[in-house]
Amino acid sequence: MDPRVSFITLAVPDLDAAHAFYVDGLGWEAALEVEGDVLMIKVGDKLVLSLWAEAGFEREVGPIRRGEGHAPITLSHNVPTREEVDAALDLARAAGASYVGTPEEREWGGYTGYFADPAGFRWEVATNPGPIGQAVLP
Repeated sequence: MDPRVSFITLAVPDLDAAHAFYVDGLGWEAALEVEGDVLMIKVGDKLVLSLWAEAGFEREVGPIRRGEGHAPITLSHNVPTREEVDAALDLARAAGASYVGTPEEREWGGYTGYFADPAGFRWEVATNPGPIGQAVLP
């Protein structure tokens, strides 16, 4: 099996809020949308972000763990400059992100900040000067 990820699927409690945030707010284009069920957005050459209404997710995958704290996952959007980190966080704020943190210099040399989508999933916006960070830039 070759090492790759084809889909990242997130179960969301409010698909309309996800659409308003990602499509209307951030300006991302829906590649496939089934009203009340799923919203798919192509986020890379061969990578799709799939936002699935919780009910359908649970019918197929099983019960969702619920409780205090954050989901144990972050998604990352890497950009070449600090200014682009700031601009992306400003855009997320304007789109209605449920949380937007202040970006900061990290001990590993990067500059990052976080925002949360309407379902609470945390996105990191980062500039990463290392080789692995440069490898993911378009």
